[in-house]
Amino acid sequence: MIELYYWPTPNGHKIAMFLEEAELDYRIHPVDISAGDQFKPEFLAFSPNNRMPAIIDTSPADGGEAITVFESGAILQYLAEKTSKYLPTDLRQRKVVMEWLFWQVGGLGPMAGQNHHFSQYAPDKIPYAIDRYVNETNRLYGVLDRQLQNRRFIAGEQYSIADMAAYPWIVPWKRQQQTLEDFPNLQRWFNQVRERPATLRAYEKGEPYSSRPSVTEEGKKLLFGQTAQSIRPRS
Repeated sequence: MIELYYWPTPNGHKIAMFLEEAELDYRIHPVDISAGDQFKPEFLAFSPNNRMPAIIDTSPADGGEAITVFESGAILQYLAEKTSKYLPTDLRQRKVVMEWLFWQVGGLGPMAGQNHHFSQYAPDKIPYAIDRYVNETNRLYGVLDRQLQNRRFIAGEQYSIADMAAYPWIVPWKRQQQTLEDFPNLQRWFNQVRERPATLRAYEKGEPYSSRPSVTEEGKKLLFGQTAQSIRPRS
């Protein structure tokens, strides 16, 4: 059983997508990031960066005690290795998948996240900051569009954790001030991943939580004003 600590954000969705694709038994534990659930001591005990998603694998492959994993890219790699699915064993193919997984966690996610922040949440709309991250998101869309030319999926003909990592960050393309029609290879791939039954199931699992405000005014103070003090143990 995989205990999934989750909220319906792009990083949360990518783990649910894998679990649905691999047909693993899992249970969702909602982590309401706008209510500060990510700062609870019991969550920080295995997710020290006070971020979801995180997982607890209660039946790891080695038969030992439960394993905890935090950081979405590390979780995808862990689950792929656990199940021998969606991560090639061939040296060269695996290298490509890992390159694009790291591209997402180090580039597309952070840049699109800053795009969301300065366009949607920042109290002061700073044109330079908005243009900086909207343009960088656009550049990254172009990188992915070029990679998808003559490829069915990001790393080749086989669906992989690279696709699961990137897809949820393209879903909010309108909020990111992008136009999918400008990227025909990306649009074709996006539609293909969106229609996968496992993708549909994963997003359905998030619907009960998506009706709640994703970031309330009080939540903004929690999410965007964090310092080291935020994660110090509470008495």
